[in-house]
Amino acid sequence: MQVKFTNKNDRSEDVLYDTPDFPVYIRRGCLSDYPDFSALSHWHDDVEFILVQSGHMEYNINGKIVMINEGEGIFVNTRQLHYGFSEDCSECSFICVLFHPLLLNAVPVIEKEYIMPILENKAVPYLLLHQDKKYEKEILQSVLEMYQCRGQKAYMLRIQTLFFKIWENLLHLSNHLKKKPKSGNQHLTILKKMLRFIYENYDKKISLKEISQAGNVGKTSCCSIFQRYTNETPVSYLISYRLRKGMELLETTDKTISEIAFEVGFSGASYFTEMFHKSYGCTPTEYRAQEKKFCYKKKE
Repeated sequence: MQVKFTNKNDRSEDVLYDTPDFPVYIRRGCLSDYPDFSALSHWHDDVEFILVQSGHMEYNINGKIVMINEGEGIFVNTRQLHYGFSEDCSECSFICVLFHPLLLNAVPVIEKEYIMPILENKAVPYLLLHQDKKYEKEILQSVLEMYQCRGQKAYMLRIQTLFFKIWENLLHLSNHLKKKPKSGNQHLTILKKMLRFIYENYDKKISLKEISQAGNVGKTSCCSIFQRYTNETPVSYLISYRLRKGMELLETTDKTISEIAFEVGFSGASYFTEMFHKSYGCTPTEYRAQEKKFCYKKKE
């Protein structure tokens, strides 16, 4: 089951929270849920926590790849380009928690003294979290408890309490890192421009040349930047994004396969079906039937 999302004006990911008025997303997932055991590279305003429960996961943050083993985790700061994957396609189960920093902004002084020092710390795009270090272990334990307490009485209060606890531990960890400004990553800026172009035009016929022009680079540089930061070519990323948007329409509408195929930018239903089956192991029709069966069971 893929994570659904919409996009903001700057084309960053806009997370569909568990409860619309409570900016928190908590899920348990498996890398096998994703085509080729890899999520799409993306970014968002929310901070993200991953706790690996079994197996291992490679994680790409702004082009740097780190390994997260069983029992370990990662904190990803706001607006970092990132995605998890498994190079050897081995299974990994994990808990994913996202929350918007606004959840902690009770009063302006809290934001100024405790929230922004982490969000604006260029030395902390991410932090690996281990069980043998006090503050890191407490963060991982809090992430697990958040997942376990969902749906319980007053669980929102408990989750917010745990977020404050996590943030206090993050402050302890980040205080050891220098808050020196880093020079901007020009390639990341270029990539985000090209990704925005894809997000805004995926339903149209677009070429590699047009994608590269969106970043004001040549086709060779375009392909190189995509490969480094997303592990995909520009065209394969475009197809993956179209397929994910098609999956959303399969789940949320009664449109025909042909209608969906054209709406998300494919030339026809047969090509859409071929690529969908190649990526997800089933046809769009089979996927829709499985989703309806899942939703029916969920309601019972």
